[in-house]
Amino acid sequence: MSSLQLKGRRWMELSLEEQRVYVMRLLDALEVTDRDKRLKVARAILYLAQGVFDECDTEADVLYWSRHNVFLLYDMGIFTALLELLSMEIDNNQACSSAVRKPAISLADSTELRVLLSIMYLMVETIRVETEGDSPERKAAREAFKTELGSPLYNGEPFALLLFTMVTKFCSMNAPHFPMKKVLLLLWKTILFTLGGFEELQEMKVRMREQLNLSPLPEDSIKVVRQMRAASPPASAMELIEQQQQQKRGRRSRRPLVKQDSLDTYNERDPFKNDDARDEEDDPEDVDSGIEGEVDPLDRDVIIQPPPPPPLRPPTERVSFPRGLPWAPKVREKDIEHFLETSRNKFIGFTLGKCQSESPLLIGQGEEEVEETPAEILYLGMLPSLSQYVIALLKLLLAAAPTSKAKTDSINILADVLPEEMPITVLQSMKLGIDVNRHKEIIVKAISALLLLLLKHFKLNHIYQFEYVAQHLVFANCIPLILKFFNQNIMSYISAKNSICALDFPHCVVHEMPELTAESLEAGDSNQFCWRNLFSCINLLRILNKITKWKHSRTMMLVVFKSAPILKRALKVKQAMMQLYVLKLLKIQTKYLGRQWRKSNMKTMSAIYQKVRHRLNDDWAYGNDIDARPWDFQAEECALRECIEKFNTRRYDKNQNSDFTPVDNCLQSVLGQRVDLPEDFHYSYEMWLEREVFSQPIQWEGLLQAQ
Repeated sequence: MSSLQLKGRRWMELSLEEQRVYVMRLLDALEVTDRDKRLKVARAILYLAQGVFDECDTEADVLYWSRHNVFLLYDMGIFTALLELLSMEIDNNQACSSAVRKPAISLADSTELRVLLSIMYLMVETIRVETEGDSPERKAAREAFKTELGSPLYNGEPFALLLFTMVTKFCSMNAPHFPMKKVLLLLWKTILFTLGGFEELQEMKVRMREQLNLSPLPEDSIKVVRQMRAASPPASAMELIEQQQQQKRGRRSRRPLVKQDSLDTYNERDPFKNDDARDEEDDPEDVDSGIEGEVDPLDRDVIIQPPPPPPLRPPTERVSFPRGLPWAPKVREKDIEHFLETSRNKFIGFTLGKCQSESPLLIGQGEEEVEETPAEILYLGMLPSLSQYVIALLKLLLAAAPTSKAKTDSINILADVLPEEMPITVLQSMKLGIDVNRHKEIIVKAISALLLLLLKHFKLNHIYQFEYVAQHLVFANCIPLILKFFNQNIMSYISAKNSICALDFPHCVVHEMPELTAESLEAGDSNQFCWRNLFSCINLLRILNKITKWKHSRTMMLVVFKSAPILKRALKVKQAMMQLYVLKLLKIQTKYLGRQWRKSNMKTMSAIYQKVRHRLNDDWAYGNDIDARPWDFQAEECALRECIEKFNTRRYDKNQNSDFTPVDNCLQSVLGQRVDLPEDFHYSYEMWLEREVFSQPIQWEGLLQAQ
């Protein structure tokens, strides 16, 4: 098929074979030395990956052809060619040095990088998502691509390691023109594809427990959280004073109650109240019922009135809710041993001491066999520079946080959003402001999801891999960083409207562009909240939970940093999953906050009791048996670090120290090993036998008696 026969014809009119011929021509043209020609070809490939939108009439058509073309591009080897070009751009020292010398970086400095990353992102995300109509060929391509991305096929390391390198290079100021938003999005989706999401993680947990003959999980945590209902937030001191004043004036403080509004029923009403001036929550009497799921409808300052929707549930469904707590109680073996030891000492004055159970040294049979899972391959690749990766991600998170103030020495994360020429009109300034805020929100979303995925998968793969990443997060001040993130008007952040619906893809390419005005930009869209920001907040809370759980010194850090009022304000977001992880963080520190705090926050304590899992001998609500250990952060972290280093040395260090080398205690295995002897040994081995064996008296009777 000649190129002249394809010229002037629509892409949809070409047969599959003709499309393959055209893609092959583009693949050949990517290898030209002219940079401008390469960029033109890359833009053509991007147009195909975006669904040849100029030939489509509806958004569904764009999505169909985008999926069709992406699988075609992968089948023709486009991803590998793009990877080579991306590596060239990363190693382009001339572009890096030029960007370093520039006083201001703009979109023009990363044009080719952004085109390459956009194509790769579309390919990873499109192939990752499985649809019902996928053919067996597409399913096979998905599994092949997943294996390819997670295997060390790219210069001996997984694809994610190349993206991590871009992140660290950007944060070290060596490549300030790298488009970090696109890099982080691609990195997150690559990890999500190769390791699996939360549902795949749950399935992996179930399979591993079956393999290890462990009891099945008492419940599916994902399903339990989805069935939870949000609670009304506790009252603030301002509201208590206001209610007392209302009672003095003789005003009624009790009003009819209706079913609670929350993010879970967002189509019904505006789920938020205006809290710009002060913390506006429910009246104290209403809060008491609000924990059960009710709220006063008259407390809302701004209500957007949509058409009345059909009822979400039948009125009688409320009485059919299951009674009892949502979680099955749990207990650790360590807790049982501590309970029994305390009981023995209390009632009979006898303790077993530290030798409650024998702890034999596990002696390996030769080298340890490690299963080459995607998580294991990724950890092995990240291990040499893991601290740099963690610090770089937290630097980006800090720069993108809404509470951060611009500093002259901070990294510039806006290099891939600022135009060459700054806006000169009010409309252009408003549009740029929305773009900048959206840009930061996406960065926070990608980093929070990425860190949570790494923690969960490494914890399932090996606990010390999880502890290593978690400890680096703690050492890099992740705990105060997340608390600083939540120390803002969290309701405003959740309900932010930093998006322009008319410019969303693929809507903007198949519909006529409406005239944008300052009023329309200020009004924003019709959504009452931003799923993107809610997703980020939940991820950050889960990360904070994971790095502080069962760690006394880290829990005390939450107390020292005065996280309780910050977390309590976050309860105003009426979304069940977010409230659950806030309550978990409050639960682990309630015993250290004092009796007066618990007495003044009984509504919060009640919500913890109702929504958080209970554990045997966990005196969280009373603090009578408060932990008497001194808060020695360095000692606890150093002890943990020692265990982690032993694990890493034993498992990954090729030049192992003899202290960590597994001992082979199998006689046949030892005798069968090949021993390297010096070259002159065969000349003198008879003398060695005579001196070391035959001339040495052996007391055979003594050996028999010893047996």
